[in-house]
Amino acid sequence: MKLIIKFFPEITIKSRQVRKRFVAQLKANLKRLLRDIDPDARVNGNWDSLEVNLGADPALQQRCIERLKNTPGIAHCHEVHEYPLGTLDELAELCVATLGEQVRGKWFSVRCKRVGTHDFSSQDVGIKVGSALNQRCGAAGVSLKAPEVVVQIEIRNERVFLIQARHQGMGGFPLGTMEPVLSLLSGGFDSTVASYQMLQRGLLPHFVFFNLGGRAHELGVRQVAHYLWERYAASHRLRFVSVPFEGVVAEILQNVENSQMGVVLKRMMLRAADRVAYRLNIDALVTGEAIAQVASQTLPNLSVIDNAAERFVIRPLITTAKLDIIDTARRIGTLEFSSSMPEYCGVISVGPAIRTTLAKVEEVEACFDFDVLKEAVQNASYSDCSELDQVPEGGAEVEVVSTALTGQVVLDIRPPDEQEARPLTLDGIEVKPVPFYSLSSAFATLDDSRAYLLYCEKGVMSHLHAQYLLDSGHGNVRVLRLPKQ
Repeated sequence: MKLIIKFFPEITIKSRQVRKRFVAQLKANLKRLLRDIDPDARVNGNWDSLEVNLGADPALQQRCIERLKNTPGIAHCHEVHEYPLGTLDELAELCVATLGEQVRGKWFSVRCKRVGTHDFSSQDVGIKVGSALNQRCGAAGVSLKAPEVVVQIEIRNERVFLIQARHQGMGGFPLGTMEPVLSLLSGGFDSTVASYQMLQRGLLPHFVFFNLGGRAHELGVRQVAHYLWERYAASHRLRFVSVPFEGVVAEILQNVENSQMGVVLKRMMLRAADRVAYRLNIDALVTGEAIAQVASQTLPNLSVIDNAAERFVIRPLITTAKLDIIDTARRIGTLEFSSSMPEYCGVISVGPAIRTTLAKVEEVEACFDFDVLKEAVQNASYSDCSELDQVPEGGAEVEVVSTALTGQVVLDIRPPDEQEARPLTLDGIEVKPVPFYSLSSAFATLDDSRAYLLYCEKGVMSHLHAQYLLDSGHGNVRVLRLPKQ
């Protein structure tokens, strides 16, 4: 099978030197990607288009086509049959024999593109081939404005390519033509789509994840990062950095004024990302923030947040509507991942300030112990995205129960304000309030002979923290998920 690769239009308007570099990068990317699927695949061409020749295995051909459809830099690819160029009469006969069934009963048009010197024009080809197809193949007729079928012919010097199928690509610039960036990835809709848009534009997004929910939380985000890499960026090595941030959240909750918590948390994340980016020699950070989507994302607050970072902060979704972001997530295949991913940044602040100032934030940050942030960055783990589909060793499944038994202790891990607003009482059962941000340290002081059930209203935080405790060797923990009233 032969495929003709058509470049993203913006590539073709670059200067000659830049275009050659972009095409060479795309060619190198395709060679790396396709050789892992089909050892017989060959990539040729350089200026106007690339030609990909595949082996005879139909299954491998389909896998290669799917890979091409998700490779940045490709506008579309044509599945073609190649023939030597003869006379116009011979070309018309060839089209009748190979394309006649496509136009039967349909309104159609013929479009020809030529490269080289010939004694006929592209219009001559259209007239000759169109007339033969219309008269001999049972077509409904010729329609130049609204054809049901477009017969596409490419003539390159002494070769003819009859296009059998057209596969839409993802567009953009080839990976590696732009600089690397560090994308703050939570696994939710916004950060995932923002990372995809970086990939589509030819940048290399390495990922930094701020872990607020233990091993289970990280496993979910690892899946998202691996999916983005494997589907859209497997031609390059991308890094995944996990920063343990539970201690930072606990420090904020205990020592920062409630109205400023959201902005301070974002500033701490940018500070940590800045240090990770420095280690990876990366000059820009990427976030999924959109203007006014939540309280911390007003213009005054974003300005204060950016002040914490030395590096340039890119926000590709800054004016994008949430429904459009979700639509993009559905199109690129990350909807299911993000739909099940809890949003942690919104659970820790009540009555957040929407127009804070740098002076106010610096005042409340004076109470923050920055050694906690330094320790979190020092304890960050670095992985290759190619390894993220390998589940870390250890970890038992969390058991979920709907009732508490006599002798068991229920740990209410909700934030204090939720506990006060909706106290949890269970007849004959001990209920102990332990906010999630202090659970790790508090659990070590509890009686190991007792069985503990973690509770939160949605069951998400309790499940993630129970997984973390199980992975840490505490086998006496389960999740309590009460039936809805």
